[in-house]
Amino acid sequence: MNKIAMLFAALLAYAGLALAGVNINSATKEQLESLNGVGPVRAQAIIDYRKKNGSFKSLEDVKKVDGIGDATFDKIKADIMLVGTTVPVKSDKSEAIKEKAADAKAAAKEKAVETKAAVKEKAADTKTAVQEKAADAKASAKEAAADTRAAAKKTADKVEKKADAAADKAKEKAADAKVSAKEAAADTKAAARKTADKVEKKAAAAEDKAEKKAADAKRDMKKEEEKKK
Repeated sequence: MNKIAMLFAALLAYAGLALAGVNINSATKEQLESLNGVGPVRAQAIIDYRKKNGSFKSLEDVKKVDGIGDATFDKIKADIMLVGTTVPVKSDKSEAIKEKAADAKAAAKEKAVETKAAVKEKAADTKTAVQEKAADAKASAKEAAADTRAAAKKTADKVEKKADAAADKAKEKAADAKVSAKEAAADTKAAARKTADKVEKKAAAAEDKAEKKAADAKRDMKKEEEKKK
């Protein structure tokens, strides 16, 4: 009799363990969110599916809910059931999760401090390197400017000398041209005078000839008149 009672108690205990978890057919949104991998969106999707299609007939039917695939189902299949009273499954994991989150936060903070220090050090090195390069570039530019200035002055001197030589040569040519022009003008004037003298002589000869012809013509007319008488 005692053995039977003990066996019955063990069966009840096993049944209680078997029924522990989240009843996906009756759990609230908050209770569904206690499942690993199920957040507010997926929890609401389970409830919406239940309202539209009725209770889940098998555990795998939960994969018909939008957002719940094989990966999520593998995470929650051990903690879900179709009947029984829901017992949130995250309660015993919350401290570990919080502790893990705190460790992660501390590690991230430490990493951020290290990164900030490294970035600051790198920025300082970069700034120094940039300043050195800027100083070198400034010195090179100054030296190049001095060289350019010297070369420009040398070129300017050469150009100025060439310009002076060209000006002197032009003056000489102008003087020669002036003399030549003066001589040419004198020659032209003499030639013109000579030509004028010739023309004047020709004109005088022509005038004498014309007067002679007129006198001859007058004389001939006179003779003709006398003959008519």
